[in-house]
Amino acid sequence: MTTRFDRRSVLKMGGGLLAASALTPLPAFAQSKSINYWHTFTSQSEAAGLEAVLNLFKAANPDISVTPENIPNPEFMAKITAAVVGDARPSVTMVASERFEDLLAMGALVDMTDRIAAWERRGDFDDKRFAAITSEGRTYGVPGFTFVDWGYYRKDWFDEAGLAPPTTYDEFREAAIKLTDPSKGRYGFGLRGGPGGQNFIVNVIEAFGSPVKKEDGSIGLDRDIVVEALDWYSGLLVKDKAVPPSAANDGFQQMISGFQTGQTAMIWHHTGSYQDIASKLEPGVEFGTFAMPAGPVNRVARLAYAYNCITKEQDADAAWEWIKFWGEPDAAVAFLEKTGYFPASSVAAADDRIAGNPMYKAASDTLGFGIPQPSFPGAAGWAEGTVLPALQQILIGQATPEQAADQIMEGLAQAIE
Repeated sequence: MTTRFDRRSVLKMGGGLLAASALTPLPAFAQSKSINYWHTFTSQSEAAGLEAVLNLFKAANPDISVTPENIPNPEFMAKITAAVVGDARPSVTMVASERFEDLLAMGALVDMTDRIAAWERRGDFDDKRFAAITSEGRTYGVPGFTFVDWGYYRKDWFDEAGLAPPTTYDEFREAAIKLTDPSKGRYGFGLRGGPGGQNFIVNVIEAFGSPVKKEDGSIGLDRDIVVEALDWYSGLLVKDKAVPPSAANDGFQQMISGFQTGQTAMIWHHTGSYQDIASKLEPGVEFGTFAMPAGPVNRVARLAYAYNCITKEQDADAAWEWIKFWGEPDAAVAFLEKTGYFPASSVAAADDRIAGNPMYKAASDTLGFGIPQPSFPGAAGWAEGTVLPALQQILIGQATPEQAADQIMEGLAQAIE
């Protein structure tokens, strides 16, 4: 028999777990020197980056064993929920900021406030880097690295066409159309309409002028703006034919492969795919990078932090050694060199191997205007389960932007009930 949990039951259950933990004294546990680490890395470069950090950690901490385990992003919430309910928590879990509220509500995270305050490298991190993992003055994780949104473009194609990297949505669309030639199997933009594509849909909606989470903390969308944003974004395929026909199903691997093999002229992702692309194309010659273009109202690029969080009290001491090691400059730069992910530490980010590389200028510029993903209980489930399918329905001709906007609005209302 398979037990299914909806969001309400998870949050109710989480409240029960929190209440129980508050009322029942925790037993004294023998601290383990063997810990496990749940992460969502999928690419070869990410695996290489994790291995580099693990090797450095092992050399510095030979008495602590870390066993990593990959949890695919689409399965993460179901896996961690089952682990919490079944008392099979991992020692440390990598947490995306948009999942924090849900994990906190279900009692999955261990309070790390005192450990972080006493940490000798706390000053290397700007306070705002902890904002998305803090609630009611208590902090539940340390940023391991930064996802910096940006674009990749085929520099050789742009040079041949006499085009500059786009700085606005209008320039982006014009370039995508101009560089599309279906007879050569070339398309201007590799739109990620399959698994993982939901965040850029939200970004486009906000770029058109409707932030999901307002400055006063309220949640909501303007339907007319949502329709306009969906019409523009889906129109890159439906109207302009500047996107591969497979876009509705294309996930990360298809998007990256299409760019590497010469199917697409531009893609939107983050710095974490830099090394994968550089393994096939020559940086500065065959491809370049650009800061996310400005939309009609806002310029939206995400600065998202992957937080390392203690999720098992029994392993807290060894887990903390692993978590804080990610803040060491040598570990942060080693991870960057394998993946392209920016360090969360300001000290590490100032390293000449980063600051002196012109290919990273677009990411450095983004640090000045980038914003975090909207975070509220139910945000991740809404984006994955409602926003993405709504766009997919437009891309395959099964819905209009108006119908998809209604679906998104209704899903958001249900998520925040």
